[in-house]
Amino acid sequence: IKELIKTLEKNHQFLLSEHTKVNRPWGWFEIIEEGDNFKVKRIQIDPGKSISLQRHKKRSEHWVVIKGEAKIIKDQDNFNLTENQSTFIKKNEIHQITNNSNEILQIIEVQSGSYLGEDDIERLKDDYHRN
Repeated sequence: IKELIKTLEKNHQFLLSEHTKVNRPWGWFEIIEEGDNFKVKRIQIDPGKSISLQRHKKRSEHWVVIKGEAKIIKDQDNFNLTENQSTFIKKNEIHQITNNSNEILQIIEVQSGSYLGEDDIERLKDDYHRN
C-alpha cells in the first residue's frame, strides 16, 4: 500500500485530494487526467438540463462531443454540436452547454491554464441557484 501511495503522490496527486466523479444537478463529471496546467474531464449532461451560463478567468476549455447533441452558447454565438464536433472556449468567454434532447449528452473537456479549480467558475445565470 505504501508503494501505491507513493506512486499516486508522484504521478496522480489529484486522485488523493479529490473525487474523480462528481455529481451535479445537471448530471456529472469525471476527472480522467490532470497535470501541470491541464485537466481532462468526461462530462454527462442529462436530458433537458444545462450547465450554468458562466466564464472562467484563469482557464480555457476545449469541448468535444462524444455522444448526443449539444446546444452551445459562446459569447454572442449560438450553435449545435454533434458527435465528433468540437469548440474552443477562451478565457473570460461567456459559455453554456444545454442538452435539449431526450438522450444523454457526453463531452470530453480539456481545460488548460494557470489555475483549474472549480472555484474559477463565475456563474452569470444558474437554473440551480448556485450563484
